[in-house]
Amino acid sequence: MSVEELNRLGISQPDFILVTGDAYVDHPSFGAAIIGRVLQSRGYSVAIISQPAWDSTAEFEVFGRPRLAFLVTAGNIDSMVNHYTSAKKRRSDDAYTEGGVAGKRPDRATIVYCNRIKQAFKRVPVIIGGIEASLRRFAHYDYWSDSVKNSILIDSGADILVYSMGERAIVEIADRLANGEHIDDIKDVRGTCVSVSNIDDIDRIELPGVDIVRADKRKYAETFAIQQREQDSVRGKTLAQKHGKVYVLQNKPAAPLSTEELDAVYDLPYMRLPHPRYKKHIPAIDEIQFSLTSCRGCFGGCTFCALTMHQGKMISSRSHESLVNEAKLLTKIDGFKGYIHDVGGPTANFRRNACDKQSIYGVCPDKSCLGFSPCRNLVVDHSDYIELLRKLRKISGVKKVFIRSGIRYDYAMYDKSDAFMREIIKYHVSGQLKVAPEHVSDKVLKLMDKPSSELDERFVQKYLALNKSLGMNQYIVPYLMSSHPGSDLNAAIELAQYLKSHNLHIEQVQDFYPTPSTSSTCMYYTGLDPKTMKVVYVPRSAHEKALQRALIQYYFPQNYKLVSEALRTAGRDDLIGFGKNALIPPYVRQPKKPDKANAKPNERNSRPSRTTGKQTPISKKSKQHSTKK
Repeated sequence: MSVEELNRLGISQPDFILVTGDAYVDHPSFGAAIIGRVLQSRGYSVAIISQPAWDSTAEFEVFGRPRLAFLVTAGNIDSMVNHYTSAKKRRSDDAYTEGGVAGKRPDRATIVYCNRIKQAFKRVPVIIGGIEASLRRFAHYDYWSDSVKNSILIDSGADILVYSMGERAIVEIADRLANGEHIDDIKDVRGTCVSVSNIDDIDRIELPGVDIVRADKRKYAETFAIQQREQDSVRGKTLAQKHGKVYVLQNKPAAPLSTEELDAVYDLPYMRLPHPRYKKHIPAIDEIQFSLTSCRGCFGGCTFCALTMHQGKMISSRSHESLVNEAKLLTKIDGFKGYIHDVGGPTANFRRNACDKQSIYGVCPDKSCLGFSPCRNLVVDHSDYIELLRKLRKISGVKKVFIRSGIRYDYAMYDKSDAFMREIIKYHVSGQLKVAPEHVSDKVLKLMDKPSSELDERFVQKYLALNKSLGMNQYIVPYLMSSHPGSDLNAAIELAQYLKSHNLHIEQVQDFYPTPSTSSTCMYYTGLDPKTMKVVYVPRSAHEKALQRALIQYYFPQNYKLVSEALRTAGRDDLIGFGKNALIPPYVRQPKKPDKANAKPNERNSRPSRTTGKQTPISKKSKQHSTKK
């Protein structure tokens, strides 16, 4: 990360210079660390430029010109998601920056960094990757500008875009550059996008061009459906999309790493710490420093999640031996207190492909493995994961192994054995289990490709029954989302009624966030479900989103006016009153100011109960009630 460090290693010119929008943490949960260590393991030297000032080229020139290429990533999170909330308000902090301060990377960091590199060095090869580049590889809807933008390959001026998980692609590119091949001739690496002027001799599917999808939302939805359908390493085809006089060519997806290859990546000599130059804490390390990545990929297929387009639906899993060795390494790191925070990945309890056919024929192009209801070919097997967890628990120095990356409760429910649920309840839950039903309205859940609310109810009952049989008293905390496409006021009211009937108070609510390359974002922009091309209702205005969010937190006094408006607008005046099913009373009764001389102790800090109208004390600080469902 400095010229002095290079000099100590006897390196006068690094092979690669990797520019990242994150503070540099040498941990395998950070993409920049993985790519740098993989290249190093193949004999290449890599210098890191972390969060450079972008108002000039000075900090991009500190190492001079790389021997082979610049590598650019915005960081572990898309820079716009990193900077803005779903309401498009600027965030005040950045977990991936020293001290947690905001503003250390630019908006659209990949493009800005590439422009500065091109200014500083003429005709230097530039390769972009990471999640920002991966999910913006075609013409895409950009929520923050409310427009369809070019492929980031075009706007950045980069030579190659590496999409998805990039270990295979970056090694092949490095070897070809090192063997003297010019960057302009490297056009056929799987898992990459390149710019070409002619596609006549290429076996490909040609997508509608950027001008067409900008002008026609139906074409946009149809085009996105093709992109998603071909995101498969076995049967996926090469895609091309015209941008002006050139085409963005997406080569076929790279195959996921085998267990042996994945082990090799995670067995590299990471320091698992921020670089020593940082003096202040980097918050992003808190959850991952003592966590284990056991798998990649996700066949869950949630439409609001970008994993399908980034990591794919095929599962790669590490061996028990590799994970046990890493766990033993964690016990020797300063600050380890005996707790492994997580053993998982996109979905913790996925350790194999959804079915045995996928490795031969690929993922089905138009079917969901789980979705609202499971595929009949789904294979449910938790035995390998149970065995892994048992091995980790036995390691000397390990007190507790938690699962925090989330489990698919539907996959657990489809398991004919209770062994997995008993195992996690008894050993791997820290008082409360976090699950993500997201909603309770089946019409919304179908658009999310999530299971029915009835299955969630059965899971809750089973979870509580198993807790009781094991002599334990642990809770469930549901993650819920408001304003997802398909969610109208009636669906939001249905969710509020569910919360009322289960006595659930949710302190934090996630508004749907239209991020690049998700099916839900396509629905948000086009008003069409790309899978069926049917019209979808989309809550768009800030006011309607506020109404839906307020309904989820109907019990907060400050939400009374919004909840009342939502109920009356939807014609649900029956939920305004003092009955047991009512969400709010007809009015908020303001108590008279008490006579200070005769006031009772709790009278100065009270509000009307929404069921009885009597005065009930409230706490000074609102607390989340993680109550049993």
